Amino acid sequence: MTVPGQLVFVFGIVAITAAVLIALVVVFKPAGGSVPMERRRPFGNPDQGVLTRITEATVKFVETSLSRRAPATSQSTSLLVQAGLTLPRADFLVLAAAGTLVSAVVGFILQGAGMALLFAILVPVLARVYLSVLVSRRRSRFGEQLTDTLTMISGGLRAGHSVLRAIDAVAQEANEPTATEFSRVVNETRLGRDLQESLGDVAVRMKSDDFRWMAEAIEINREVGGDLAEVFDQVGETISERAQIKGTVKALSAEGKLSAIILMALPILLLVFLSLVNPKYMGNLFGHPVGWMLLGIATVMMAIGGFWVHKISDLKF
Repeated sequence: MTVPGQLVFVFGIVAITAAVLIALVVVFKPAGGSVPMERRRPFGNPDQGVLTRITEATVKFVETSLSRRAPATSQSTSLLVQAGLTLPRADFLVLAAAGTLVSAVVGFILQGAGMALLFAILVPVLARVYLSVLVSRRRSRFGEQLTDTLTMISGGLRAGHSVLRAIDAVAQEANEPTATEFSRVVNETRLGRDLQESLGDVAVRMKSDDFRWMAEAIEINREVGGDLAEVFDQVGETISERAQIKGTVKALSAEGKLSAIILMALPILLLVFLSLVNPKYMGNLFGHPVGWMLLGIATVMMAIGGFWVHKISDLKF
């Protein structure tokens, strides 16, 4: 098969994979917002296809297994919740498993068992990296909005509102993700949960020491009293100064982080490119025990190098 023919074949496989993933996404609709199927069709849905019944049964099985192994309190601190996604955990796991299976089949067709194993490992890793990136961005936005959040709460307290009413005002007027997190605090408090526990969960999900200080200030004020608005003003000034220092450190370390990303991605992209352009040349690497040993050594060395560069560029202050 010539190189253009191989590219057309690869494009067809990618198109089929994308179609399957889109179909799975359509099947796995996010929870919330719409009326449940049981309420719209109380006598069942006899028109469901085989694929729909299989996916629903699989999702229910995974959801039951997760509920048995993990406590209910862990759902509030899961990566999906931290990333701000409304997709249930069971749906995400089934979707990731389906993507892994399809990628493994594509890799087996292209190169054989070696490429199938590589793709099967790569898809879950990419899914975890995708969630980590969403969580990191969401936490960063939350930290950037925290100064304005404290200003809004302080203004509400000076206007004579209670702490919960001031938090409710922030939930209605702030941007994402602050609005979602504060709405969760208000809803949990109205259902009977202690305000301090809800604020503590927000601090854990966002990994924000500044917000933890705010929660501790509210708790101290509930016990001994005092001018909470003045405390929030001082905390807001401290957070603003720390944010300026953090921005300076981030700008100085950006070059090192970009170099680490390029150095880590270049060997992987080169491996995929050579496998597509000249499969016979790369077949010797995947079809021999020495090749697998070299791939393992390269993976370990890249992991050590990436961890080293990350520690060098991740400055603490």
